Amino acid sequence: MAELVHYVSTDNGVATITLDSPHNRNALSAQLRRELRDHLATAAGDDAVRVIVLDHTGPVFCAGMDLKEAGGAGSSTDGVNEFPEILTRIWTSEKPVVAKLAGPARAGGVGMVAAADIAVAVTDATFAFTEVRLGLVPAVISVTVLPRLLPRAAHELFLTGEKFTAERAVAIGLLNAAVPADQLDAEVNRYTGMLALGGPTALAATKEMLRRARSADLADDFADMLELSAGFFAGAEGQEGIAAFAQKRAPTWVPVSEG
Repeated sequence: MAELVHYVSTDNGVATITLDSPHNRNALSAQLRRELRDHLATAAGDDAVRVIVLDHTGPVFCAGMDLKEAGGAGSSTDGVNEFPEILTRIWTSEKPVVAKLAGPARAGGVGMVAAADIAVAVTDATFAFTEVRLGLVPAVISVTVLPRLLPRAAHELFLTGEKFTAERAVAIGLLNAAVPADQLDAEVNRYTGMLALGGPTALAATKEMLRRARSADLADDFADMLELSAGFFAGAEGQEGIAAFAQKRAPTWVPVSEG
């Protein structure tokens, strides 16, 4: 089976982890999640690695959970259960993590962007928390997303599922920068170059200090949110939303206009 996530470490201390599943918009399939988790662990254990870059092939950074796999998921299946470990590895990595987006992100993809320390996207990238439109709850990703977003924006975007621009993503705290496509590599290199100037131990300690600003325990948060998310994946409303998405129709709860 062909690899869906690639790992490259260079002599300048940057490890690049590339999502390479463009056929399904880099959706978080079971295989992709396993490989991403393992490559994050490899980068974490390599003393030569100073900075981790999350990259992608194809026009989409990550479309979120693979709904074809989740269509029959119960609350104890792999539909959502592995994802908190990936977000935790990114969030708690002792090495700074930079997300590099040459295209849009949705749902779980936005969760990974939020978990990264630095996030840079092209100006025409878009974002959305589409879960509610599928009868699901953006529960697991809320653990990493909510500390980044302005509260008013979080309420609006989580509840409406509306698509928003890279410019707005910068304004509400999801992104550090949005740049033209021909400047993306240079901007990411600018950040990785600055991050590599920091002492490795000092960077790790600074990241831990920054995490202390969160009042709740990360593991407890993920456990609670995983239970909530899995229940909706397995529930009637979530299964109807996933089926409607696959069948390219409106879910049954969408009002039908009589006009």
